[in-house]
Amino acid sequence: MWKPETISGTPAERVGEDSAPLEDEVHSLLTEAIDREMEEGILSALPGKNQLEIRARALVAELAPLMPAQGQHEIARAVVARIIGLGPLQPLLDDPTVTEIMVNKPDEIYIERSGQIERAHLSFRDESQLRHIIERIVAPLGRRIDESSPLVDARLPDGSRVNAIIPPLAIGSPSLTIRKFAREPFTLETLTHIGTLSDEMAAFLARSVRERRSLVISGGTGSGKTTTLNALGLCIPEGERVITIEDAAELQLRHPHLVSLEARPPNIEGKGEIPIRTLVRNALRMRPDRIIVGEVRGGEAFDMLQAMNTGHKGSMTTLHANSAEDAFVRLESMVLMAGFELPLRAIQRMIQGAVDLILQQDRLRDGSRVVTSISWVDKARSDRLSLHPIFTFDADTGLHRRA
Repeated sequence: MWKPETISGTPAERVGEDSAPLEDEVHSLLTEAIDREMEEGILSALPGKNQLEIRARALVAELAPLMPAQGQHEIARAVVARIIGLGPLQPLLDDPTVTEIMVNKPDEIYIERSGQIERAHLSFRDESQLRHIIERIVAPLGRRIDESSPLVDARLPDGSRVNAIIPPLAIGSPSLTIRKFAREPFTLETLTHIGTLSDEMAAFLARSVRERRSLVISGGTGSGKTTTLNALGLCIPEGERVITIEDAAELQLRHPHLVSLEARPPNIEGKGEIPIRTLVRNALRMRPDRIIVGEVRGGEAFDMLQAMNTGHKGSMTTLHANSAEDAFVRLESMVLMAGFELPLRAIQRMIQGAVDLILQQDRLRDGSRVVTSISWVDKARSDRLSLHPIFTFDADTGLHRRA
């Protein structure tokens, strides 16, 4: 039995490393009691968060009556997070200002807030607890993570994207990254409010979507491409049938005529994988008006361009590239990855006929995400691909302007 006099330090210091034995004992007693009550038929399911916290606080008060109320509350919350949440990460998941959680090792956790990365004053007790949380995330999805399968992409119930990687691929310690799912989708109005777009750009893009202009959003990792794609998708007229295809579902279009498809990774036996490319080809048989691919990375770019060229104008996708011009090169290389021996000029003509607009989005030094250019694809030139900027961003003044 844990004794309050075994804790050293001032009352304010009694919540933290020294409280670990108390947290362990409360966790053990509470889970044993719940298991027993479920076996005896007293409980038919795990109690809710509030009820668990009440019971945990009662146990803490019984075991450590001299601990300050705030300390008892923190211990109870930590126990509940271990039972139904993600342990030390649960407060970060509950914080709407945190957009990304990065666990380098058990005692090294970073977060992104308002575009800035900062260290969180939280930690896992040890590597074993971190591994337990990772396994808790992937197990309900029928996935496993071990030495034979040491990396996994997954999704939390709220839609947040998770990437976990463990030794031997991760040197020294497991690593966990969570990109949180926005509770309310960003609209073009939201993006203008935070400076990603100007009002004029937002009006132009909304009109372009309604007029079924096909577009590609290009940018680096974490530049906000998916957020912008979602905002543009919200502009699609209600009478159209929309099919979204993603590696991990993030889009929140809330469209009345929407089918959302998600790629499937291999199962534990390494079988059953259904890649994005298969879903794109299947989507063509589903009578779509528009196809939205969350991100093209390989041969699916060929199928996406084919769709844009065969009656599915107004389709959209994102890709990784450092500039609008680089986006062309990336598309060319991805089409070649589809395995067709096409002349480069034929690929360029395919891109030229399919894509109307390219949006370049970047993350600036201060962490803000900005659409740095909107360009239209010149369809008249027959000798090469050519872009003409419509809007540009002046980094010196921080203002968007017409080109």
